[in-house]
Amino acid sequence: MVPLLARYRQYYEHITLPLGRVCLRLGLMPDTLSYLSLALSVLAGYVIALQQFWWGVGVILLVSFADMLDGATARAGNLTSDYGTVLDHVIDRYAEGCIIGGIVFAGSVAPAWALFALHGMIMASYVRVRVEATGKIGSCNVGFAGRQEKLGLLLLGLLLQPLAPRLPVLEWALIAVGAASHLTAAQRLQFARRALRKQVV
Repeated sequence: MVPLLARYRQYYEHITLPLGRVCLRLGLMPDTLSYLSLALSVLAGYVIALQQFWWGVGVILLVSFADMLDGATARAGNLTSDYGTVLDHVIDRYAEGCIIGGIVFAGSVAPAWALFALHGMIMASYVRVRVEATGKIGSCNVGFAGRQEKLGLLLLGLLLQPLAPRLPVLEWALIAVGAASHLTAAQRLQFARRALRKQVV
């Protein structure tokens, strides 16, 4: 089972190529855009910590845009590299930490649920990377929810919390993210178990 949004990845990569070419003309390199994404993630966490949730959503969308430009520029200029892939994964994890950290400092959720969500997000990604690092499975991008789906849940929580201040909407969103992440990690482990055992047979 492939995450919903991942099914459209080929189409998404195709339509974003022109933006990558524009970045190349402007002299922007993929790594530069990755670091821009990191800086925006820190800003998103800070804004969210101030309980400016709608502004936080706007900055998170900028983070996603910079992340998208990073990949599009690499593909447009044939600049993809192993280091670039590693850097992208690392910055994604830092971005998640900044956003969840901002939510905790905002005081809108119980820290335990934030830890539950963050731990799940990291483990889902870690399982995928470790499985693919075996060199025996091309892609382990399977499971209930990928990064985009989980980010969507967080954005929904941030958008709705100011509209329903008496309800723990953002906390519910974090619980959903955590549950989806841990379920995805388990699904990826099961996928790897079956695939690797078939190769042994």
